[in-house]
Amino acid sequence: MNRKNKWIIYGIGLSLLLGGCIANGKNNVDSQEVTGPYKDTFVRVQDYKGEGYVLRNGEDADRIAEEKRDDVQRAVKDFFMEKYKTDVKVHNIVGNKDGATVFVESTGPVHFYTTAIVPIDLSEEEVKADGVVSLEGEVESAIRGGLYHLLFEKEFAELDQYLDTFVNEHKVVGRTMEAIENVGGIGYMTPYYFITTSKSDKAIKPVYDLYLENPDTPVSEFKAQFAEDGFSAENIKINIELFMEEKDSEPNEELINQLSNDLKGMTGIPKGSYSLTLNDNLINEKVGDGLKDNSLEAGFPDYIEIN
Repeated sequence: MNRKNKWIIYGIGLSLLLGGCIANGKNNVDSQEVTGPYKDTFVRVQDYKGEGYVLRNGEDADRIAEEKRDDVQRAVKDFFMEKYKTDVKVHNIVGNKDGATVFVESTGPVHFYTTAIVPIDLSEEEVKADGVVSLEGEVESAIRGGLYHLLFEKEFAELDQYLDTFVNEHKVVGRTMEAIENVGGIGYMTPYYFITTSKSDKAIKPVYDLYLENPDTPVSEFKAQFAEDGFSAENIKINIELFMEEKDSEPNEELINQLSNDLKGMTGIPKGSYSLTLNDNLINEKVGDGLKDNSLEAGFPDYIEIN
């Protein structure tokens, strides 16, 4: 499986799905040079906060969505409350070909980032509040990932502590929180990793169903619903992505090998399937993607399974 398909599956580069194919040097089969607002531009990951993110042919909708920002926000918040009983905070609105893609963050203890799409009648400049949708399975996966983090908070804290130490001891960094909020939208996310889940996961399904009934259910009751006998590591993927700290540094193979070996030897971190990516220091600000030809990967397609 090539990198393009990998990141579509993961959710990185959501612009490919949320409003038309943004032109990207490594992801676009069209070899013609791209100019104007869709031309690739790269910035240091430490400086990237989501500015410059665009969706193809979204200029008109972007203007309308900004003018009617209150209407867009209200429509999105109503959508999540009515369908998922979940309150969300709107971080960013980006015009797409037919409307606006809205990046949100849940406000409750089940924490995740995701997106919704608000259709806009461009000729009438009208927000279609009753037509809000999300990408198939995206919000559901985000909720499941947030539930996993809540259920196994201690194990994820162990992973967080390890990654914090690794970053402090080596010349690597993660994404900024502003970038995660403004153009993340992949589920449970930290500067160093994001979680993706499978709809066929039998272990988390009773927990997910209970969440839809009552998102304010106590953690102890969520834990009681977790069907541990049905757990399979392949159903939760923990995707670690780091960047070199210095601007002109190439990804270091020794570092990604050390990270891989360390994870394989750890016992207190969350069970699941791990993938690792180490990029250089630059990120494509148009799509929020750091993956390039020189990126190093481990655990894909054969994930590192922690059981």
